[in-house]
Amino acid sequence: MIGASTGGPGHLKKILNSLKKEFKTPIIIAQHMNKNFIESFVKQFDSELPLKVSMIDSRHSVCESNIYICSKHCELLGSSFGIEVNCVDGVDSQYNPSVDHLFNSAVGLVNRFDILAVLLTGIGYDGAQAMSNLQNAGAKCIAESEKSAIVFGMPKRALELNPNILALDLDGIIQQIKIFEEK
Repeated sequence: MIGASTGGPGHLKKILNSLKKEFKTPIIIAQHMNKNFIESFVKQFDSELPLKVSMIDSRHSVCESNIYICSKHCELLGSSFGIEVNCVDGVDSQYNPSVDHLFNSAVGLVNRFDILAVLLTGIGYDGAQAMSNLQNAGAKCIAESEKSAIVFGMPKRALELNPNILALDLDGIIQQIKIFEEK
């Protein structure tokens, strides 16, 4: 999972462009964005990236080699078939979509699935508490370091809450995503 806000689209593009077509691990992204712009954002990424990019706007099974971008608040659900992602209403958040909501939904899945959470550049605190919760549950968590973050708000807060979260610049994050894939 990847959460991002201000500066996120460019960083996401760099990360996702670095992945080869053979990359199998599905990626679910919560990028703060007005709902009116997400569809065109997804279409642009799908036309430019080596992996299939889809918008999540309803319940959907998560498949290998796919990138999913949340159109609104999303949560992960474990099923006997793997992981599903579902959009939900009624989430109390000033952000669309809520990174905290997405990340917190994965806490209960850590014992069944390998989870990697990445918190990129952004203003505010969204995703920070949930990333700490994931780290404490045993997920691998990475917060973007001040070295490459355009706005060192969200990742800084995550690192303040939990010093066990790994802080890496964008190139280091890319390397760790590739290592996670090889496991």
